[in-house]
Amino acid sequence: MLNVTLYTRKDCKLCDEVKEQLNELQSKYPHRLVEVDIDLDPALIANYGQIIPVIEVGPYRLKAPITPQNLQMNLGAAFDRKNQLEKLGDPEYQMRIKKGKNVNTGDRVSFWIAKRYLLLLNLFMLFYVGLPFLAPTLMKMGAELPAKAIYRIYSPLCHQFGFRSFFLYGEQAYYPLAEANVAGVKTFEQATGIVNLDDPYSFTRFESRAYIGDETVGYKVALFERDVAIYLAILLFGIVFGLTGRRVKSLHWALWLLIGIGPIGLDGFSQLLSQFDWAWLASIIPYRESTPFLRAFTGALFGLATAWFAYPNIEESMSETRQYYIKKFAVHEASQ
Repeated sequence: MLNVTLYTRKDCKLCDEVKEQLNELQSKYPHRLVEVDIDLDPALIANYGQIIPVIEVGPYRLKAPITPQNLQMNLGAAFDRKNQLEKLGDPEYQMRIKKGKNVNTGDRVSFWIAKRYLLLLNLFMLFYVGLPFLAPTLMKMGAELPAKAIYRIYSPLCHQFGFRSFFLYGEQAYYPLAEANVAGVKTFEQATGIVNLDDPYSFTRFESRAYIGDETVGYKVALFERDVAIYLAILLFGIVFGLTGRRVKSLHWALWLLIGIGPIGLDGFSQLLSQFDWAWLASIIPYRESTPFLRAFTGALFGLATAWFAYPNIEESMSETRQYYIKKFAVHEASQ
């Protein structure tokens, strides 16, 4: 039987008129009416809110105003197309019909994810950036075993250099190297006593990585400053994106490169290249150590721009998925 999908909503008089027209054509063109309430999803409201009633029958679509003549013409065309495809035995058509009739667990899981993907992403970001802050809190509470487990888990994901990390529960929020030239704070060397006197530029990084902190200095966060800013910015955008009904448009790729990639690349690579022990390079790029502010600022720009670029595109894909399954479930329910 031919499926006729009607996109409608409560108290839609024009939709009721179209249903009456379809009922009058039932004897000539037997069909199954599938009603989809557009208020089930914001994407449906955005697509159909101003043009309902909308009829879909096969590849044909009609939107208001729908006349009996147009409706009959499209039903007839859809019937002819259906009969022709059935006579030809088109395997793709048969597979599509079979797939449309069955609703399995995979369909329901996919729909569940498409509806809640933003919540899942936000919870993941909260968990991912929250655990590194839990580690110093546990150290402060004396729970060293679970705290060190967190540091170990994040060790492959982050260099965890103490001089590029935030600290909690201590004298300062950060302890940069002396080469960073941050005024008014103790340097990492002064606070910890970890320093290579033979070559201050060749810092003993393994000691810095292993250093967690103490009661005076505080305890370091298990992600370094730039990563903390990146993931916090992504989390913040995800929350704002949800509060705005996921209506924010995607950032243009050129602006993503300019705002997101440019500053973090300039700060990070200029620091990295300047610290290679190559005489010819030192004459071009003087040695520099970035500051906590620059790491956090460029990281936040990267996280914000990346989420702004990616999340609306993810929403576009997920909205198509939700619309597909809403219609499929409606067809399945109508056929029972």
